Amino acid sequence: MTKLYDDPSTFMEDMLEGFLDANRRYAVGVPGGVVRASEPRRGKVAVVVGGGSGHYPAFCGVVGAGFADGAVVGNIFTSPSTADAYNVAKAASAGGGVLFSTGNYAGDVMNFDLAQKQLRAEGIDTRNVYVTDDVASAPSREAERRRGIAGDFVVFKVAGAAAEEGYDLDGVERVARLANDRTRTMGVGLEGCTMPGADDALFHVPAGKMGVGLGIHGEPGISEEHLPSASELGSLLLERVLAEEPADSSKRVGAILNGLGSTKYEELFVVWRTVARLLREQGYTVIDPEVGELVTSLDMAGVSLTLVYLDDELERLWTAPADTPAYRKGAVAETARTASAEPATRVAPASEAASVSVVEASDASRRCATTVVAALAAMEAVIRSAEEELGRIDAVAGDGDHGRGMVKGVSAAAAAAKRAHEQKAGAASTLTAAGREWGARAGGTSGALWGALLTALGGRLGDGAGDITATDVVAAVRAGADEVIALGKAQLGDKTMVDVLIPFADALEQHVTAGERLADAWRKASDVADEAAVATAGLRPRLGRARPLAERSVGTPDAGATSLSLVARAVAEVLGQR
Repeated sequence: MTKLYDDPSTFMEDMLEGFLDANRRYAVGVPGGVVRASEPRRGKVAVVVGGGSGHYPAFCGVVGAGFADGAVVGNIFTSPSTADAYNVAKAASAGGGVLFSTGNYAGDVMNFDLAQKQLRAEGIDTRNVYVTDDVASAPSREAERRRGIAGDFVVFKVAGAAAEEGYDLDGVERVARLANDRTRTMGVGLEGCTMPGADDALFHVPAGKMGVGLGIHGEPGISEEHLPSASELGSLLLERVLAEEPADSSKRVGAILNGLGSTKYEELFVVWRTVARLLREQGYTVIDPEVGELVTSLDMAGVSLTLVYLDDELERLWTAPADTPAYRKGAVAETARTASAEPATRVAPASEAASVSVVEASDASRRCATTVVAALAAMEAVIRSAEEELGRIDAVAGDGDHGRGMVKGVSAAAAAAKRAHEQKAGAASTLTAAGREWGARAGGTSGALWGALLTALGGRLGDGAGDITATDVVAAVRAGADEVIALGKAQLGDKTMVDVLIPFADALEQHVTAGERLADAWRKASDVADEAAVATAGLRPRLGRARPLAERSVGTPDAGATSLSLVARAVAEVLGQR
């Protein structure tokens, strides 16, 4: 179990503080993560990796010469926010462009794509490469839907070495994509991990079994099989990654036998002896194999095997020198940044960067903002009370972080709305401040979607209008729903919050059109939302981290849909009192 912590809600921040103190020769902190402690070479491509925490050495442990220039660090198992990715990239940028790389997960893709858009708007050429090495998570014909697991390390290493050699952005992107296309991983889980503060693991593997097709975010395996001996396991893992050997394979491979967190190195070496022997017997040459913990999942027990099928260029980059807190190979030299030096691209702390200018607002809009503040306070209370249950639901086929992420997001949003209201902000400014903070503090898919939803609501209500009517609120809810669908790409039936949001919006419009008061219409629409959330138990997820575990999800409602129905009910109670 994860037993050593002070406050579970600040585990990531506390970890990062200790990491930076212990590794000040390598890394310095910036809003959203870390960058190299050495001055960047002007014109160099900045390779910025990242994702949720809980995977050390990934991601901050590979920041250094010959590897990453920066790492974006999210909450445990939660994608960093758009603001986090943007801030780290700005701090790491040296004029040669930015390459983002992370695993292929919905929240990471959404937030890193949005950060890419912001950076490009400022003239910083930015490319995104999402790692898709997990052969168990989708068939080869749908390789673009696969997850990124320990193959992250290969793609990051190759891209970092290329950038260190002086490749331009086109070249770094090309070799990163080549490495991803030629990397395959298969893993098994032996026991689930425990989130800080939790009293039980996210899942358990029955005695004598193993979970086959593991994720790295506390998800259970896609299926369960008999637990074999170490040699049998080595043979099974190798068979499955060799099954997708490229047609032009040179028979030269880089290899990683990766421990997930509590599987001992001695056990890994026992498995590796079989893998190495079988590779040699089948005519492969193994180049610089890595056996150890490189991409972990807190204290999860398990092991994965990664092969990268090398050509001459990939082999040179795979074996190139690197010097980082957690990974060292060969000899590299960097000039340390002096204690007083600050990179020219360093951005303001997130609390300053996220400030919202308050525009002059009408009395009606300020009255609406008062209701918004009360609604967000009620939302915070209900989500805090449901945090554990939301995490339990999410852990059935996901990573169990939804409750914690929602609490972080709604708490930040409620505080931001209160500050804006105290400055006499109207509805739009109040909701915009709340949305920006929700997205920045929560991270993940839900953080980005809720941030966009609140911002769209505010944009439709405005700051300077006259009385805000029930019809205006319906239009605002529709605008929010449209933004969520456009950003998340989910449709009805995908088992997401959209399966509640659309029925809620439809019912709200129906009752308002019939002439009912907003409070009554909202209450009746909340009844529909409750029913829609329960109904998601019968759906199979078609998007997000739960998709590879779709069958496990059937019978359990969607966590995002459930939290939205709780929020709708809490707002109904606020409206009923006004």
